[in-house]
Amino acid sequence: MRAHNDAGRRTRRRLKSGAVGAAALVVLTGCSAEVQQGWMPGTRETTNHNAELIDLWVNSWIAALVIGLLAWGAMIWCMIAYRRRKNDQGFPKQTAYNVPIETMFTLIPVLLVFTLWGFSDRVQASVDEPIDDSPLTVTVYGKQWSWDFNYEYEGQQAHYSGVQAQLNGEEGVRDTLPTLYLPKDVPVHFELKSRDVAHSFWIPQFLQKRDMIPGKTNHLYLTPQELGRFDGKCAELCGEFHSEMMFNVEVVDEAEFTQKLDEMEPGLVGDEYNRNPNNNPDGAREMEVDLQTPRGGGNH
Repeated sequence: MRAHNDAGRRTRRRLKSGAVGAAALVVLTGCSAEVQQGWMPGTRETTNHNAELIDLWVNSWIAALVIGLLAWGAMIWCMIAYRRRKNDQGFPKQTAYNVPIETMFTLIPVLLVFTLWGFSDRVQASVDEPIDDSPLTVTVYGKQWSWDFNYEYEGQQAHYSGVQAQLNGEEGVRDTLPTLYLPKDVPVHFELKSRDVAHSFWIPQFLQKRDMIPGKTNHLYLTPQELGRFDGKCAELCGEFHSEMMFNVEVVDEAEFTQKLDEMEPGLVGDEYNRNPNNNPDGAREMEVDLQTPRGGGNH
């Protein structure tokens, strides 16, 4: 009996220690900026759209949680209130239909869907509203497995052409990745294109991404509002080395941005470097040689 009591005390001590450790872990991790942000990349000030995108995301989850709790509570209540009692015999009373309840179960989900759609549509329309007088247009070409950046800024044209990734299956060294420079507090119009297959332009901290489809130009409008370095990557599986198709984003002040443009190659690189649409072997070989030639040296 004594041994049994000792074992029980040890078990209780382990349970208490585990509970205290779990509580401490939750408290300590709650101090990090990532958790305070809800594991969401970026902040409300990273771009001019981040605040409304975060509000839409967080409020949608709050609404989903409330609806989930109500639904789970109703199911648990039904299981308890209408459970089979000890002396019950046979099947419970069967109801073929109940018009008020079935109408409610139809109208409420439809109302919820249209409400979520209305908020989402409003935010999307705001985020995608074109900037007609943007002083900076950046044309981004995705290609297996790197990036080309064209800059048109107040009459100045410059470009950076990324070379093919190091095809060794390992993550690229950050300092050698292509770098996209953006000026702080300057509206940017992105034109997104692909040179070969479907890609996707994604800067996680900007909370937006947009597909890059061969033969089609997609657009993205935003204003960077926070200095710093951010991560960019392709978000569309585009071939064997998709995981290495990354780039850096540096948001700098306007004077430094102008200096970076002066260090790049002048002019633009256009659609002439796209993959030959007729799969002509000679054209494909010419394109491969051109794309592996470094341009705008030193601007990685």
